[in-house]
Amino acid sequence: MLNLVHLRVLAAVARHGSVTEAARELHYSQPSVSHHLSRLEAATGVKLVQRVGRGIRLTPEGRLLANRATEIVGRVDAATNELAAQVGLRAGRVRLAANASALSTIVPKAAVALAQAHPGLELILIDRHPVEALQMLRQGEIDVALIFRYADAPVEEEGFRLVHIGDDPIYLVSRRPDDSVANHRHSVWIGGCERCQNELIALCRQEGFTPRIAALSDDMVVVQALVAAGKGVTTLPGLALQAHRRPDVHTTELTRFTRRLYAVAYGDPPDPPATIALIQAIQDAAR
Repeated sequence: MLNLVHLRVLAAVARHGSVTEAARELHYSQPSVSHHLSRLEAATGVKLVQRVGRGIRLTPEGRLLANRATEIVGRVDAATNELAAQVGLRAGRVRLAANASALSTIVPKAAVALAQAHPGLELILIDRHPVEALQMLRQGEIDVALIFRYADAPVEEEGFRLVHIGDDPIYLVSRRPDDSVANHRHSVWIGGCERCQNELIALCRQEGFTPRIAALSDDMVVVQALVAAGKGVTTLPGLALQAHRRPDVHTTELTRFTRRLYAVAYGDPPDPPATIALIQAIQDAAR
């Protein structure tokens, strides 16, 4: 039978790629970590780790089990916190992952309201792109993900439950007022991460051209500084401009483009009280 302690050890080894680092995280001795791995191999009947020089690596079977172990341990930890929060929300914690623009605008308001309503509840915040946030949610590492989706694009995996909390308009950021994307078919563009670049490229192609991207940054402060310096044009969501807005750039709302904001929970309802309270606080803050 699989043992939760053994699974927790395997997940830590997979996360760090090292017995030493796993032992440090878990506050175990190195021999203890090795012992737990041996016991897990005996329980499963398969080889889970291999020696490689002075280090180790997971076998394909080890990697498969480690992925499941991460999810199982995460869900057990979440259940423990949910149980603590069940009693009147007087204790426990609730964990939220969101991207920078949401963490700079909606989330602080929600955090204040949550603290006032439930002072014993600890809120843990993590900065993540929606893709990584959903992965953390599925693995039980967080309780709520605050994400965005363009053009009502579906969430790819089953098990996620979305609560629509509002829409976030997209703006063209340039040095001239009353501008348009079509005016910049020959301009240099400033892109963000790979996923954001794909959205920028799709937006420009709807105007009949492919943008020439010459600079990359996910930082809302940096991209506006580059625009102000004449180093290109870009697009930013409204939340990013709420968080930081330079007076020497112009913004033009692109009315045909928007992104929808969702608070996401995972698994079958009903949600734990702490999760419900957090989502309600986010909804109120977004209004």
